[in-house]
Amino acid sequence: MIRVRDISLPAREDGEHSLRRAVSGLLHVSEGDLGELKIRRRSVDARRKNDIRIIYTVDVEVNGRKLPRSANISPAEEYEYTPPLPRKTPETPPVVVGFGPAGMLAALVLSEAGLRPTVLERGPDVDTRSRTVESFWSGGELDPEANVQFGEGGAGAFSDGKLNTGIKNPRIRYVLDTFVRFGASANVAYDAKPHVGTDKLRVVVRALREHIISLGADVRFCSKLTDIEMRDGRIRSVTVNGEYDIPCRELILAVGHSARDTVEMLERAGVPMEPKPFAMGVRIEHLQRDINSTQYGPLAYLRALGPADYKLAVHTGAGSAYTFCMCPGGYVVAAASEPGMLCTNGMSYSGRSGENANSALLVGLDPADFPYPGALGGMRWQRELERLAFEAGGGDYFAPAQTVGEFLGQKAEPTVTPTYRPGVRYTDLGGFLPEKITETLRLALPELDRRMPGFAAKGAVLTAIESRSSSPVRVLRLSDRRSPLAGLWPCGEGAGYAGGITSAAVDGMMTAEAVIEALE
Repeated sequence: MIRVRDISLPAREDGEHSLRRAVSGLLHVSEGDLGELKIRRRSVDARRKNDIRIIYTVDVEVNGRKLPRSANISPAEEYEYTPPLPRKTPETPPVVVGFGPAGMLAALVLSEAGLRPTVLERGPDVDTRSRTVESFWSGGELDPEANVQFGEGGAGAFSDGKLNTGIKNPRIRYVLDTFVRFGASANVAYDAKPHVGTDKLRVVVRALREHIISLGADVRFCSKLTDIEMRDGRIRSVTVNGEYDIPCRELILAVGHSARDTVEMLERAGVPMEPKPFAMGVRIEHLQRDINSTQYGPLAYLRALGPADYKLAVHTGAGSAYTFCMCPGGYVVAAASEPGMLCTNGMSYSGRSGENANSALLVGLDPADFPYPGALGGMRWQRELERLAFEAGGGDYFAPAQTVGEFLGQKAEPTVTPTYRPGVRYTDLGGFLPEKITETLRLALPELDRRMPGFAAKGAVLTAIESRSSSPVRVLRLSDRRSPLAGLWPCGEGAGYAGGITSAAVDGMMTAEAVIEALE
C-alpha cells in the first residue's frame, strides 16, 4: 500500500470512479493496475466559489509498476494502538467516575489492559436518558440526574458529535476508528471535520459500553460519587449516592463540565483546584440555505458538499468573540441540569437535514472578569446567569431570545423559526446578560458580518444563554497526570484539560495509561 496526498477533484465530479481515475493519472498507471483504494482523509476547499474542490488522501495498492517520485507519494503507514500492560494487577480495581468521552475511553483502555474497572455514572443508560430528555424538551419536568449533561455518553451524546480537534496526538486515529467500529459512519475516520450525529452517537456509546462490560468492567448507572475517604494521605474508598462505599486506591475523575455538586464536594475534601478561563454567550440561528449560499456560492446545490459550516473569531475593544460548536442543519436544545436554571446547547442528527444552522457565539472570559472569588468563582457566575436566563424566559424553561437587529438597536422581525424546545420568548437579552458579553457581541457582530456576509442578518435569532462551552474550573494535576491528592487522576473537560469529544477521549486514554504505568 502507498499513500497519495493532495488529490484534487472538482466538487461536481466527486465519486469513487473519478477518484480512481485521478489516482491512476497521478501515478502514471492504468486504472487496472490499481488494487484496493482506501480513503484516509477528505476535505473541502471552498476558497474559490466557482471551483470548489474535494481534496483527498488515499492509500492504494499498485500492481507491479515503478511509481513516480513525488513529495505527495509515500509508503502507507498504519497507526496501531496497544494499551500498556500493568506490571501487577491490583487487588482493588481502578474506579472511573463519569461515562462521557474521557471516562469511556479511560475505561476502555483499562479494560483492554485486563484491569476490570468499576465505572460510576450518575445518570442512566443512554436509552433511558434519551426518553427523559425528550420528555423535558416536550414540556415535561427537568430531571437533575438525567438530562443533556448527565447520563451515558456525557454532554457530547446530545450534540453534533463533532470529532475534529485542534490537538495533535496519534491516539486520535484510535478514537476515530473506535467510533466507526462501534457504529459511526465510515467517513468519520477520514473526513477533515468528522461528525457522528446525536442519533448515531447513542448507538456508538451503547455498543462501546457493552464491549467494555464484556471485558470485565462493572458499569453502574445512577451511581453518583458523593464523597471520598482519605487515609494516610491517599484515597481509600469512595461513597456512592451517599449510601454505600467501595474500596478505591486509583480514582479517574472524568465527570464532565457540569457536575457542579461533585466539584463542590472535591473542594470540601481539599482537592487542589483553580479558576480557569472559559466563555459564555448565546446561540445564533440562521437558515441553513443562506449559510450554504454564502459558503459555497453557485455550487451550494451539490450533494457532495453537504450542509456548509463556518468558524469565525474577532477581537474587539471590549473582548474577544468567536463561534463554537457550529451545527449545520441542527437544533438549539435545552441543556439545563439544575432546577430553576436555563442554558442552551447545539445539536445535529447525522443527516444534518434541519432547516436551520446554529452556532454558539461566545465571549472569552478570564478569572479577572469573574464577579466571585476563588476556584469556583466562574461556576458561581454560570449559575447566577442561568438563573437570570430562566427568569427572563418566563420561569418555565422557555428560553429568552432576540433578533440580531433588535440586539443591535434596530427594528427587526425574525426570519428564522427558533428550534429551541419547549419554546422561546422574545425579550431584551441585555436586560440580564453581563455588559462584558453584550458589549463584546455588539461590537463583534458587524465585524463578523464583514467576514461572512449575512452573519449579522437582522432577522437571525439569538437564544440565551450558552454557558457550558467548557469548564470554568481546573482540577490541578502534576506532570505525571495525577492530582497532588494521592490516588486521584483528573481528566477530560470537567477537570479543565480538554475542549471537545476527541480531546476529552484522548485525555482519558492518556490518564488511563498513566494509571496503568503507576501500578506497582
